[in-house]
Amino acid sequence: MSEEKKNVCVVVLGDIGRSPRMQYHSLSLAEMGHTVDIIGYGETEPMETIKKSSSIYYHYLLAPPTIPLKLLNYGFKTIWQAINLIFLLIITRKPDILLIQNPPAIPSLIVCWLFCFIIRAKFIIDWHNYAHTIMALSLPKDNILVKITRHVEVFAGLRAYNNFCVTNAMKNDLNKNWGISATTLYDKPPTIFKSISIEEKHKFIIRLGKTYKQLLNNDGSTLFTQITGNEVTYKNDRPGILVSSTSWTEDEDFSVLFSALQEYENHITQGNIRKLPPLICFITGKGHLKEYYCNKIKNENWKHVIVLTPWLESNDYPLMLASADLGVCLHTSSSGLDLPMKVVDMFGCALPVCAYDFKCLDELIQHGKNGYKFSNSEELSKQLFDWFQNFPNDSHQQETEKKIKNELETFQKLRWRENWTKYAAPFF
Repeated sequence: MSEEKKNVCVVVLGDIGRSPRMQYHSLSLAEMGHTVDIIGYGETEPMETIKKSSSIYYHYLLAPPTIPLKLLNYGFKTIWQAINLIFLLIITRKPDILLIQNPPAIPSLIVCWLFCFIIRAKFIIDWHNYAHTIMALSLPKDNILVKITRHVEVFAGLRAYNNFCVTNAMKNDLNKNWGISATTLYDKPPTIFKSISIEEKHKFIIRLGKTYKQLLNNDGSTLFTQITGNEVTYKNDRPGILVSSTSWTEDEDFSVLFSALQEYENHITQGNIRKLPPLICFITGKGHLKEYYCNKIKNENWKHVIVLTPWLESNDYPLMLASADLGVCLHTSSSGLDLPMKVVDMFGCALPVCAYDFKCLDELIQHGKNGYKFSNSEELSKQLFDWFQNFPNDSHQQETEKKIKNELETFQKLRWRENWTKYAAPFF
């Protein structure tokens, strides 16, 4: 418990419910004895522990109306968000410290820095990525908006009381290119992400099967488990479960996964030598590209691969990961300097992962040791073939899985709370 209780304002210019790292910050701050006010959008429910905390309060921004013209809409949205954010900052209790997520940078970094400057509060930035590199995914790098965003990030970062970032690569980049000093605070899974028993998996799939009938047989039993007497056991002819979570944005190219799944389907249909099980692929999450990819899925006529796209509540998401046989991550990073939290969550559940490779991924995944990296759909296809060959009765695959899970047990020993207490708590 902190000797001096403080008021801390946590700002997310995005959906609070889909900002797990900022929610974890808030819970850790509350555990220190501080009072926490979260400002952000309320599109989805926050975590149950956030809602139950007597020290955490959330204040919702209003979504701006959409204007058809893109440039005009961007300008209007920026002004709307700035006014809305200023209003909430003024009416919320005066903070001693303000912690803000970046990206997005505009208008939140400038508004919050100016607010802290006026009221003499400490201004802390948590860098998840760079806003200007995300903008450069849809705009030319020399576009004036990209340049302005970059200057805003440099300006705010240099004036912050402290900067947190998610990788050592980002820490070095901030210092080398901009002269910004930062503290690396790796994402670590909270204890809700853990391995579960076969009985818990059975109950979860039964419950999920009420919505997705493809998971159940006609008699109501699951495709994966059976009850013999009072004991739940796995079926020897069960399908494989593949899971991928996404925010359905441009920095995740799901065409790579769909191409690999098509290869998987073709391999079974053509009767090739490898014996592969049917595959059920869960893709969880929300985002603006979800409808596009869901339409692509509907147009496929796969007989051995089923793709389901549920939105899971915060308590069900860890159960989904812990019930799967293999995870896939397609995050590529606009800057190449951040790490996918979805892999951290999967590792927390002892779920082996195939992840799209980029330059700092080795800070999280060591290929062949605690997971796998791929660079295209062909490499991902091979990894799926290797993992699911003769599934679930292949002794070589079982030995490989055991070795990887032993490595993941080491990863699981350091959780968010202990990591945050060591590296972040001193700044609060």
